[in-house]
Amino acid sequence: MDQSDAVPIGELWEERRFLLDVAHWMLGDPGAAESVVDEAYRRWYGLSDAARRQVTVPRSWLAKTVGGICLDRLARPGRGEAGPEEGDGARPSEVEEEAGRVVLNALESLSTAERAAFVFRAFGMAPGTVADIVGRTEPELAELAARARQRLRLRRTRSTTPQLHDAVVHAVRRACVTEDGELLTSLLCSDATAFFDGGGKVRALTGPVHGCRQVADSLLTLLGRSPHTTLTTHSVNGRTGLVARYGCRVAAVISLDVSDDGVAQIWVMLNPDKLRSWNRRPT
Repeated sequence: MDQSDAVPIGELWEERRFLLDVAHWMLGDPGAAESVVDEAYRRWYGLSDAARRQVTVPRSWLAKTVGGICLDRLARPGRGEAGPEEGDGARPSEVEEEAGRVVLNALESLSTAERAAFVFRAFGMAPGTVADIVGRTEPELAELAARARQRLRLRRTRSTTPQLHDAVVHAVRRACVTEDGELLTSLLCSDATAFFDGGGKVRALTGPVHGCRQVADSLLTLLGRSPHTTLTTHSVNGRTGLVARYGCRVAAVISLDVSDDGVAQIWVMLNPDKLRSWNRRPT
């Protein structure tokens, strides 16, 4: 995955808010607007990598797609909510290719089902797509994903003390806030990996980023300095993590796996659905 494809949080959230406004204005229903925007992003991720690279202004492409979906629904009001069109989402061969890249080294200890479930969690792929490939139900898939993630965490963080973890996370925050790429790179393991889970609901990176320099560049791009973007430490899954806010809303939750050598893995949650519980919490 090319880290140059990373997009700042502000751009991601302004884009989605703009698309929601367009759909709401056309349909007059906030719930229907959410459905339309989700469908537009499904179509975006249904494009091949080559096709997406040919779109010079993704926001315009998405806006045009949202408008087309709204017009189609208005023309056929009796049709009801539209589901994903046949062929939407990643084809099995594409999923297998992504899985092949991700499972190298760190994932070799996982079963085939756990690997596929992990890919679903890491990339935000449609549960039904992965469930069909693995031959499991969606609840079984979610359990596999949770088990795989826990096993990977134990492999990389077993010997890390809470004190060391906290110190490293605070240093990572300082490097991100000051946009100090050299400092951030020095805090990462040479084979560090970052995963960006947009759930197909925002234009996040669709695959893992490997290597300390590449991970640092991707994270700094995502958290690019903006008067509306803030980054604070917060408890995430029982350990110190980072929370990025755009204005008053939580835009990303970041957990870090720290080993004695530095940060081994970074998990960036950008999926608006999974961030709703964070946005309901008192500030």
